[in-house]
This record gives sequence, structure tokens and C-alpha cells, in this order.
Amino acid sequence: MSEIELADGVAGIGRDDWNALVGDGSPFLEWEFLASLEDAGCVGGDSGWAPRPLLLREGRKLIAACPLYVKGHSEGEFVFDFGWADAAGRAGIRYYPKLLVGVPFTPVTGARFLVRDGCDRASATARLSSALRELCESNGLSSVHVNFCREDELPPLEQAGFLLRIGLQYHWRNAGYARFEDFLGRFRSKRRNQIARERRGLAETGVTLETVAGDAIPDALFPRMFELYLSTIDKNPWGRQYLNARFFELLRERFRQRLCFVLARQGGEIVAGTINVQKGDALYGRYWGALREVRHLHFNVCYYAAVEHCIAHGLQRFEPGAGGDYKQVRGFDATPTFSAHFLTEPRLAAAVGQFLERERAQADGEIAWLRERSALKSASGGQDVG
Repeated sequence: MSEIELADGVAGIGRDDWNALVGDGSPFLEWEFLASLEDAGCVGGDSGWAPRPLLLREGRKLIAACPLYVKGHSEGEFVFDFGWADAAGRAGIRYYPKLLVGVPFTPVTGARFLVRDGCDRASATARLSSALRELCESNGLSSVHVNFCREDELPPLEQAGFLLRIGLQYHWRNAGYARFEDFLGRFRSKRRNQIARERRGLAETGVTLETVAGDAIPDALFPRMFELYLSTIDKNPWGRQYLNARFFELLRERFRQRLCFVLARQGGEIVAGTINVQKGDALYGRYWGALREVRHLHFNVCYYAAVEHCIAHGLQRFEPGAGGDYKQVRGFDATPTFSAHFLTEPRLAAAVGQFLERERAQADGEIAWLRERSALKSASGGQDVG
């Protein structure tokens, strides 16, 4: 007999039990990452992120789960519903608290229904989808949002009354490149020359790039990477500091084998860098920072060095994060992202449903348009449509 329960956080669940659900899935779903956010205080407390993972057990055995949070705001989600919250407020509908299934501060697609190997995934996913709706309704909450889920998780959510939303990101894919120059060869001359100029221009400033990953990352680098993370937040008026120094210490202790840092040095000093996460055949770009303004630094550190790392290590996909149309002209093609949303108030649900229908059509058209105009040539000399 299976039973649904709510836990007080991922940190209180056995590491091996939780990771058995994640398997070879997204590294951001692993106990080491989610529990570290809790233990560092980045979520929980007065952060507006109350971790309440939804668990499905058979007897005492954990067979499935959702990374679930009770949210007191919409910050740090990257699937923006601020307009919905504003509309709810104007209509006298309380929007917060709400429920969110996802990874805090992390716009990366991954399973949102974690199911142990050997268990019936379809059945567990349907059960958890219904439980999310029931939990929302029985507690008088406004909504449930399942962000950056896999496409194959949408049918049971739609059956439970969730509305589909489509977004887009720009991802790089390895077409069997043996070296970075092979990747450059896929561009038409204008873009190829532009990238070559940006790489050459950075080298002329005396900046050198270095990639260090996993156990090769020295302990002393982690405080510097935290400093670089803060530098981006301090420079941008819209910046939000979601992570703290303790979280970076826990990454060093628990998550080092998943990390890949790209470092930029000038005169021997680290002046910029990126924090990337690597698992299986994929690399994920997360945080970037620079202590000095240097022309062409951003594109080289965040994109070209990471692509070069992927090619050298046979990685098949690089997801550099949300936003940035400039990625498209540098060989990153439009890729859809998916989320699902259940709203309890009928008027608000109807209005959001109409909005999402229009937005889906627009997103589908934009992705198709971008793919037709990929910066990369196909092997036959036409456009690569991704």
C-alpha cells in the first residue's frame, strides 16, 4: 500500500534514498545540492522558500518524490508569474503562499517527479500530480507551479488540470567536433570571423583561460568563486543574492566532483570566472563574475571556453542558462522549456489559460523562426534547424 507524505526538507531524508530516485538525472536534483541549499540557509527560515518535499512510499521504502517548496514570493524561479500575482491582487485574490516544484534559483530542465528504478513511473507520476492538486486545494493555496519539467511529465499534469507553459533557452549541441576549429567551421564567414576576433582580442589583453574540474579544484578557489558570484550581483541593479558563503563551503565539501570552473587570469590574478556543473554528457552554466572589465571577457569565459571543454571531454550538450539572444548568433540553438501550472480560483485560472494559449503559439513560432535561422550551417551547406 503506497502512502503520500510531506517531509520538512531534503536534508532530513537519507542521502542514498534520495539519490536513488535521482539516478542519472539532473545534478541539481541530487541530495548534495538541495540539502546544501537548506543547510546553508539559502532556503528555509525567512527566505520565502519552505522546503516540503512530497514523498511517495511503499511501506517504509521511498519510491518517488517531488522537490516541493511553499513559496511566499515569486523570486528565483525564472518562470515568471509576477503578472499573474498582480492580476490576482487586483481581483482581491490572495496569491501567496503558493506551491512550487523545482530547484531553487536554477533554470535547468530536469525530472520533477523522481521515481526509483524498477518502480512504475507512470503510476507514481500520476499519483504525485493528483497529490499536488489535492494539497493545494485542501490548504487553501492559490496555485501549484511545476517549473522546468521534462516534456514527458506533462500528460499526467494536464490530466490533473494543470496548464502548459512553453519557454525557450539556447543550448549548444556537439555535432561530433574533434576540436573547437571544427565548431567554428560550421559558421558562415561573418560569424566565424567575429568569434575568431573575440578569442584573439582577449588573448591580446594578456588574459589566459584555464578550466579546472572535480577533485582537481583546490580548496582555495571556492572563496574566490564566491567573490566572483557577488561581483555580478553588486554590478546589476536587478541582482539578487540567493547564495551565501556557507553554501560555497558545502559545495566544496559535498559537490566538488560535479563542478567545473573556468578561470580568467591576467598577470597571474584571477579576474573572472564561471561556475559550471557537469554530469553525464552535459555541462550546465550557472554563475559568472568579473572583477575587472576586459573586452570580450564574457563571451570567452562563459561560452567559448565551456564549448572547448565540452569538445575536449566528449560532452554532448551545454546549457548556459536562461536568457541571452546573443547566444543564438554564437551557435546556441533555441530549445523549448516546459512548465505546468494549476490555479484554484476559476476566474484567474481562465484568464491565465487564455494567456498561456496565446503565449504557446508565440513561443512555438519564435522557436521555429530561430531554428530556421540558426547561425550554424548544416553539413549540406544549408541552415541547421537544430
